[in-house]
Amino acid sequence: MPESENPAPSSILDRPLLLYDGDCGFCRFWVARWRSVTRGAVDFTPAQREASRFPQIAPGAAARAVQLVMPNGEVYAGAEAVFRVLAYAPEERWKLGLYRHLPGFRPLADWIYTRIAAHRPFFSWLASFSIGRDPEPASYELSRWVFLRLLGLVYFLAFLSLRVQIIGLLGAHGILPASQSLQALRNYLGVDSYHLLPTLTWFSSSDASLKLLCSGGAALGLLILLGVATGPALVLAWALYLSIIPIGRDFLAFQWDLLLVETGFLAIFLAPWRPLEAPWVKGSPRAPGVVLWLLRWLLFRLMFLSGCVKLLSGDPNWRNLTALGYHYWTQPIPTPLAWYAAQLPVWFQKLSVVGVFATELAVPFLVLMPRRLRRIGAVLLIALQLMIASTGNYAFFNLLAIGLCLLVLDDAIWRRALPRRLVMRISGDNATRPGSTAAGRVLRAILAAVLLTISISEMMGTLGAGFLVPWVVDDFVEWLSPYYMANSYGLFAVMTTSRIEIVIEGSADGRTWLPYEFKYKPGDLGRRPPWVAPYQPRLDWQMWFAALGTYQQNPWFASLLERLLEGTPEVTALLAHNPFPNAPPHYIRAISYEYHFTDFTARRRTGNWWTREPVRVYFPIVSRGH
Repeated sequence: MPESENPAPSSILDRPLLLYDGDCGFCRFWVARWRSVTRGAVDFTPAQREASRFPQIAPGAAARAVQLVMPNGEVYAGAEAVFRVLAYAPEERWKLGLYRHLPGFRPLADWIYTRIAAHRPFFSWLASFSIGRDPEPASYELSRWVFLRLLGLVYFLAFLSLRVQIIGLLGAHGILPASQSLQALRNYLGVDSYHLLPTLTWFSSSDASLKLLCSGGAALGLLILLGVATGPALVLAWALYLSIIPIGRDFLAFQWDLLLVETGFLAIFLAPWRPLEAPWVKGSPRAPGVVLWLLRWLLFRLMFLSGCVKLLSGDPNWRNLTALGYHYWTQPIPTPLAWYAAQLPVWFQKLSVVGVFATELAVPFLVLMPRRLRRIGAVLLIALQLMIASTGNYAFFNLLAIGLCLLVLDDAIWRRALPRRLVMRISGDNATRPGSTAAGRVLRAILAAVLLTISISEMMGTLGAGFLVPWVVDDFVEWLSPYYMANSYGLFAVMTTSRIEIVIEGSADGRTWLPYEFKYKPGDLGRRPPWVAPYQPRLDWQMWFAALGTYQQNPWFASLLERLLEGTPEVTALLAHNPFPNAPPHYIRAISYEYHFTDFTARRRTGNWWTREPVRVYFPIVSRGH
C-alpha cells in the first residue's frame, strides 16, 4: 500500500495515523511490517512530511519515537503507540492487553523501546540478520499443508503398524488381553476408570473391535494425507490413538506414542476446517499463530529436555562423552549403519556426543527466535533426526519430529520447494484474510493457557523443580494427565553399557532345546541388523526392556511364555520362526546372553555381525500346567 500523500488534519482523520522517522531505514522496515498486519486499519506517513499538521506533537518528538494520532486527536508515543497499532491486527491484540494490564510490563516495554530507539543502527543490523530484508510477516499456510500431510502419513503408518500386531499383543488370546485389563480396572476403580482410561474400547474390546479401531485410524490417516475432511479426521484419529494407549500398557508406553497424541491434539486447532482442503479447493485460511507457537514450544521441549535429562541423570557416560561408544550396539534395534558407526574411533564418538549436546541444549532455542534463526534451528534439528534414523529403528519418531521441524519453516521456503501450481492452489486469495473469528481466538487463548500450564509444570518436574509448582496446578495437571495433552520428554537419559538379549527356548522332552527367533531384534549372530522403521515391532522392543531387569519386573513376559506353551497362533505370528509348528513344546525357558557387535576382522573371518556369551538363566524351566 502506498504511503498517504496528504493525510487529513487530526480533527477529521478517518483512521489512526502513525508518524515515523522517514529517514530511518529501521523505522521504514517495521512500518512496512505493521502496514501488512493491520491491513488498512491504520495509515502511516513520515513525520518529516506531516508532523507540522499536528500541533499537539512537540517538535522533534517523532524523530525520537513514533507518534500515533487517533481520529479524536489523542496522541500516543513510543511503545504504547506500537502496541496500539498492533491491536488493529486481531492476532496481535493481546500484546496491548499485556502492556496495559500486566504489572511491570509497561515500564519494561518502555525501557526496551528507548534502548532500541537510541541504538537503531545496531538493531537494524540485528533485524536484517535474524529476520531478513523482507518486511512481510512470515506466513505458514504452505508449511501447515506440508505438516498435515506428514502427520497424516504418520497416523497411517502408526495405525497400520498396530493393525498387524494388536491381536497378538492385546487380543483375547494375546499377551496382555485388553478385555481382561479393562474388566480388572473397572472392578478396582469403579466409575473413575472411565476418566483415568479414556478409551473407546470400553464399548467393545473384542478382536474385531481392535482391528476395526486400527483400520479406521489408518483410513483417517489417509484422509488427512489427502486433505479430505482434515479437521474432523484429525479429531477422530486423535481419539482412536488415545483409545489404544491405555489398553496397550507396556506395548504402547513409548515417548513417540505420547508425542503423536500431543501433536495430533494441537493439529486439530491448526487445521483448516473445511470438507476439502486441497487439491480440489483453492486457497487456505491463515494458519493460527497461537497454535504455531504451541507446536514450536512442543518441539523445543522435546529436544531441550532430551539434552537436559542426559546431564541431570548423573550418568558418567554422558558426562565423559563416551555414551555413543555404547549407543550404536546397545540400542533396541540397530540398523546396518549402526555397525559401521560403532567402528568409528573414540575421538570421533566423543566429538559426536558434543554435537548431540549442542544440538539438544542450544539449537532448540533457535526455533523460538525470529525467522532466519528458526530456519537454521530447523535444519540442524532435522539433520540430527536423520542421523538418529540412519543408525537406529525408532518407529515413526524421527518422521514425526521432522514434521514438527518442517512446520517451523515459513512459506518462503516452500514456495521454492513446491510446484508452482500447488503453491497457488494452496495459497489462493485467502492467505491475506483474517485468520479467525473472535470466538476462535478466545478458544485458542484458553487452549494456550491450559497447555502452557500443563507443559511448564511437567517440564519443571523433569528439571527437578516440581516442588515449585502450586498444589492447585499440580492437581489440575494430574486430572488432565490421562489425555496426554502435554507430556514430559527425554530420550536415553542413562546409557546402557552392555547388551543383554533374552533367547526363549522350547523343548518337547526337556533335553533338546530349540530357540524361538524374533523378527527384528538380535538373535542369529549372522543376521544383519534390519531396516524396519517406521514400522515398530513392539514385542521385539519390549524384549529389550525386559532384558534390563528381571521377569518379575515384567509380568507380561510370563504371559508370553504361557502363550508359547499353548501354541497360540496370534502370538507365534509375532515371531520370525516357531520351532514347534505342529504342536507346542512341553517345556520352555529363557536364557540371557551378552551380545556385542563384531569388528571388521571378526566379520571378515566369520561373516557374523554379532558375538555373544551366555550370562544366566533369565526364566527357569516351566512346563504346561505350571
